[in-house]
Amino acid sequence: MYRRTAFYEKVKERLIRYAKVDTQSDHYGTKTPTTEKQFDLARLLCDELNEIGASDVYLDKTACVVYAKLPSTMPDGGGKPFGLVTHMDTAPDAPGANVKPWVLKDYDGGEIVLNEAQGITMSPKDFPNLLQYIGQDLILTDGTTLLGGDDKAAIASVMTLAEHLLSHPEIPHGPVSLAFTPDEEVGGLAKDLDFDRFGAKTAYTLDGDHLGYYMDETFNASEATLTVKGLSVHPATAKGIMVNAADVAGEFLQMLPRFEKPQYTSGREGFFHVIAVNADVEHAKVVLIIRDHDRTQFEHREEYLRTCADELQAKYGKERIALSIKRQYRNMKEYVDRCPYLIENLTEAIRMAGLEPKTEPFRGGTDGSALSARGLPSPNLSAGYENAHGRFEYVPIPSMEKNVEILLHLCGLFGRMQNE
Repeated sequence: MYRRTAFYEKVKERLIRYAKVDTQSDHYGTKTPTTEKQFDLARLLCDELNEIGASDVYLDKTACVVYAKLPSTMPDGGGKPFGLVTHMDTAPDAPGANVKPWVLKDYDGGEIVLNEAQGITMSPKDFPNLLQYIGQDLILTDGTTLLGGDDKAAIASVMTLAEHLLSHPEIPHGPVSLAFTPDEEVGGLAKDLDFDRFGAKTAYTLDGDHLGYYMDETFNASEATLTVKGLSVHPATAKGIMVNAADVAGEFLQMLPRFEKPQYTSGREGFFHVIAVNADVEHAKVVLIIRDHDRTQFEHREEYLRTCADELQAKYGKERIALSIKRQYRNMKEYVDRCPYLIENLTEAIRMAGLEPKTEPFRGGTDGSALSARGLPSPNLSAGYENAHGRFEYVPIPSMEKNVEILLHLCGLFGRMQNE
């Protein structure tokens, strides 16, 4: 039977409070951050960090990144520094304003009525993971918005950890750096995190479902854009003259390997994924993403697209075909593996919290993917939310409690390490 810990009320209250702050990011935003309302949570976190006694609290008023530190309690300030990074924004995939979180106590395994007036229910027939949480207390929405547990459940756990450590200086731990970043859901990838201000040389991001899971392997990722400049003339006199940009775009699409697409791949298999096509006779644009866990195979995929573009240029003219490839993030594994203690400590902390650590290659990327490639190795620990990015999102309160325990053990393990 589930028993509440000393962290229950803290994580519950924090997630409910944070969830009510609308922080949705914008796929089409051109500013940093993509939405000004992310500053609302940033300022709230700054105030709270100052109240609980964190040091070096700072809000970057341009990049919307919040920083803070938890000083070492080891003799002479010892212990190996590390950091924790979570994101403040919520996904634009479902409504994020006017969130009405509520607590269902002692879930019985049956259908949950989220919104009686609108007839919105959630059933384990549709969401079988619910059955893992029988007997637990769940934070849910009213079925009209997302909850924002991605990633506010992680923020609630990190802030509760910070408060606990700062109010219990007898707990031995080394220096811990904290950062809260914007725009993760729209590809921000913690791009404006200032490593000097952050202070730690390694970190963990906290993001994802399934409590006890960690990620040390992600896709390599790029976005490619093919543009075609056509030539339009009247169809009656088009022979030998017209270059139909829409047709050329279609020709390019036919060059892509038929079964190397997301709907046909799994595990470590990579793919090409067309995400947008806009075309008429005079202009065409194809946008696709390239993904692969294996760096060599990934680079072959990029090169294959260049070969396709070269063939189209040879056929229609170099001035009519242009291909650009923008690298987005890299598989964190090659960077994380250089610091084996990161996974050793993480898996040990998960076990110390009474869970069996689990991992699998992640068919996506995290802020940690980009941070690792930039020089801050950052594997990911799951935040424990479920059904993210939708109206049926929920967070089991025990998952947040357990993550506080994992982080406490992690702090102790780093505290016993020598700083190099």
